[in-house]
Amino acid sequence: MLVSLIIVFRELMEAGLIVGIVLAATEGVAGRGRWVAGGVAGGAAGACAVAAFAAALSNAFDGIGQELFTAGILLFAVVMLGWHIVWMSRHSREMAAELKKAGHAVRMGERTLAALAVVVAVAVLREGAELVLFMFGIAANAGGAADMMAGSVAGMVLAVALSFVVYRGLVAIPLRRLFSVTNVLIALLAAGMAGQAAAVLHGVDLLPGWGEQLWDTTWLLDEKSLLGRSLHALVGYAARPSGIQMVVWLATLVALWGLSRAASRPHMPRRAAAAAG
Repeated sequence: MLVSLIIVFRELMEAGLIVGIVLAATEGVAGRGRWVAGGVAGGAAGACAVAAFAAALSNAFDGIGQELFTAGILLFAVVMLGWHIVWMSRHSREMAAELKKAGHAVRMGERTLAALAVVVAVAVLREGAELVLFMFGIAANAGGAADMMAGSVAGMVLAVALSFVVYRGLVAIPLRRLFSVTNVLIALLAAGMAGQAAAVLHGVDLLPGWGEQLWDTTWLLDEKSLLGRSLHALVGYAARPSGIQMVVWLATLVALWGLSRAASRPHMPRRAAAAAG
């Protein structure tokens, strides 16, 4: 029971933290529940499919199919997060003004919701596939279906509770700062995913290392601890990062910051711009 509780809590906690940030980033947006729920359902279905075909996936592309798949979905999530940051940087003032004026859901385009639904699906798929494989292993080696089910339910309840606390904490931030805070968190999340993708590709010798281990902070914060895994999921924390991992992490963060700054500048109409010129 304890083993299944820990595993379920650990895996769902990582996906749940991302869902909490997404819910806070779309606070007040009409239809967000439908998009997020769709992302969770799609990710869960994908996790079951990945787990079912894990053996075939692992043997694909000369034995590195699973690594390529993992890196691919991480990079796709980075693109979706970047899209959301640019969209929010351009429309956050309008969204905040509309929320204050109307006091109800923001009635903007749903492109940002589609992008974040994909990110939710990726997070649930990645953690869910690991969870399914772990639970199959526990069931095969241990047995005790009742104890395993009780531990799984307890772990799920704890993970949902932690995700809710994160969500409520973010929503408590004043509206004028909520979009800025969630944009920063999403940028860190995207940089972490990009760094993890680089680490995965380096692990199968598709990217150079540029230093196998820049430092080791395991003594300070073990990557396998609860806090370490939380930071790993949210910002890509690694106790022993490679050079390529840090370069990609920093490059992604700088690129997203630049795109956000460019998108947040007021855009003059063409006629006004021509007259000014």
